[in-house]
Amino acid sequence: MLSLRNVSKSYRKGEVKAVDDLTLEVPPGEIFGFLGPNGAGKTTTIKMVVGLLRPDTGTITVDGVDVARDPVKAKRRIGYCPDYPDLYEKLTGLEYLNFIGDVFGVPTETRRRIVGELLEMFSLQDALTDLIQTYSHGMKQKLAVIAAVMPDPALLILDEPMTGLDPKSSALFKDLMRRRCDAGKAVFFSTHILDVAERVCDRVGIINRGRLVAQGTMEELRAMARGQDTLERIFLELTEESEG
Repeated sequence: MLSLRNVSKSYRKGEVKAVDDLTLEVPPGEIFGFLGPNGAGKTTTIKMVVGLLRPDTGTITVDGVDVARDPVKAKRRIGYCPDYPDLYEKLTGLEYLNFIGDVFGVPTETRRRIVGELLEMFSLQDALTDLIQTYSHGMKQKLAVIAAVMPDPALLILDEPMTGLDPKSSALFKDLMRRRCDAGKAVFFSTHILDVAERVCDRVGIINRGRLVAQGTMEELRAMARGQDTLERIFLELTEESEG
């Protein structure tokens, strides 16, 4: 579903290597957690996958479509929710969702069904006709998640998706991610909440200083980290080793 091959990205004319020769695969049916310290390269990687940044080297494909060669076709296969969604605040929630539905060509009946289910899930029905500028951060996050899921993308990409969500919404959203993967879709998300990643993800990748230092199931990561039991301890050990 998602393939990155030898992807690198630098800033300041090559002085800062944000992502360094990154290679990973996310097959259909998988929730993949992308972890790393602040500044490790997570958001840069995500922005390259969704087409907001171009890699200096390497290739990225989504559902078999090269992001650089056919960006519009690739983006039609992606649902993206950033950590701090930048929405059109002069629109109401309903106007924004209809705008996204029009952009992606979502049929009216389909958007009504999907949006209705998600609005109920996130308890956002009563705010749908309010201007987005009146929403709290958590409400904006919920609206952005609904907009990302509505076109039923093959790949859902989420940058810190739990930020601003209340516990109930977070639990429902985890269930939603699993149902999508059970239907043959894939989810790629970054998070600092390691216990969430441990419970939800099929596999985890850990990036530090732009390089992928480990990836695998929890069992595989425990073996790499000398039997450490929790993802938090595994994360700390593997990132400290990569600093050496």
